[in-house]
Amino acid sequence: MPEWSPGSWRSKPAAQQPAYASEAGLALAVSRLASLPPLVTTWEIELLKTQLAAAGRGERFLLQGGDCAEQFDECTADTITNKLKILLQMSLVLVQGCQKPVIRVGRFAGQYAKPRSEDFETRNGETLPSYRGDIVNRPGFSPAEREPDPQLLLRAYERSALTLNFVRALVKGGFADLHHPEYWDLDFAQHSALAGEYHDMARGVVESLRFMENVAGVRAGEMGWVDFFTSHEALHLVYEGSQTRRVPRREGWYNLSTHFPWLGMRTGGPEGAHVEYFRGIVNPIGIKVGPAMTADTFARLLDILHPHDEPGRLTLIHRFGRHQVAECLPPLIDCVRSSGKTVLWCCDPMHGNTRYTADGTKTRHFDDILSELEQSFAIHRSCGSRLGGVHFELTGEDVTECLGGARNLSDADLKRAYRSEVDPRLNYEQSLEMAMRIARMMGETA
Repeated sequence: MPEWSPGSWRSKPAAQQPAYASEAGLALAVSRLASLPPLVTTWEIELLKTQLAAAGRGERFLLQGGDCAEQFDECTADTITNKLKILLQMSLVLVQGCQKPVIRVGRFAGQYAKPRSEDFETRNGETLPSYRGDIVNRPGFSPAEREPDPQLLLRAYERSALTLNFVRALVKGGFADLHHPEYWDLDFAQHSALAGEYHDMARGVVESLRFMENVAGVRAGEMGWVDFFTSHEALHLVYEGSQTRRVPRREGWYNLSTHFPWLGMRTGGPEGAHVEYFRGIVNPIGIKVGPAMTADTFARLLDILHPHDEPGRLTLIHRFGRHQVAECLPPLIDCVRSSGKTVLWCCDPMHGNTRYTADGTKTRHFDDILSELEQSFAIHRSCGSRLGGVHFELTGEDVTECLGGARNLSDADLKRAYRSEVDPRLNYEQSLEMAMRIARMMGETA
């Protein structure tokens, strides 16, 4: 392979990159970014890689979740706390179900860029650049708001740092007090035929935490057992490159803006700039895999991005949709087996199950998401493989963006609290119920 550097991607075609009016302004922002401290550390990155390797062997399970796209004005204490709360509660439920440690990876502290199908958007006869996330431009529909602004790169870094600082403070400061029953909102369960099982799971988690406290003689929040890692789609290559560095006493280049960057569907071409960037960083990486992925392209990506078969290096996040997973997943499992490489398989049941209501509202249905998960677990088992993780777009807030769940949200409910600027997310109740359904599946097959 040709020699790699943090800027070698510039020699390749780069998709989904914004066009800035001022190259000098962009260069100044990048220079400032490059001088700022890293957001994460190499020892955190290597710890995550070790845990992902264990998940690939079936010794751990990966839970990855968070917003479709973070927004600057939602960098608040309540929003971050609620997001952390639901991820921690989901992970504790999954521990009960799979009887193994769960790796907690948040889609936060950097998930500010979003790929778009079209470069421009037209409303009422006016055409403007598409909204590409708060790191690029703003969601309002005016020329000033949609103009890519390099200063937003610095804002994204600052908001990421604030989020990470607060998450670390919560985790180290006793946030595991979630063993108190009043922190578990199970009101939704009364609408489900599985209400008894849901309450039993929650009681089981609380009892387990209290048992740990009694044995160890310390409160759960004082045990150093809660690890949280960050992830985002490494879409904006100028931003990612500015945080890609060497460090003393370690070999290779690390992306120090996140622990776990992933490669999206729209930027996964083997000859493209994003794959060129990803091949050179030491971080564990994820690749989103969908119906358009051919076996040849898939095999080429394995060769480029996973040449040394390093444990924990590569996570394959498949997203086919409930109607296509049975057809599309087995050939890719066969391809990995033929390559002889070891990977971690993770299911993203969100992106392949998007639908639109009669009035054009973008949504997803709980049952479709659950169906793809159930099929994925079964397909991996039948193919002699292992599904070792799940990937959700979710929030800890009481939004109404996805249909179904125990409360059976309908099209009419979406108007009550639809807040996402991009993709619909599972709310707190739907997320917790989904974790309980997964735990139930895993418990049945254990």
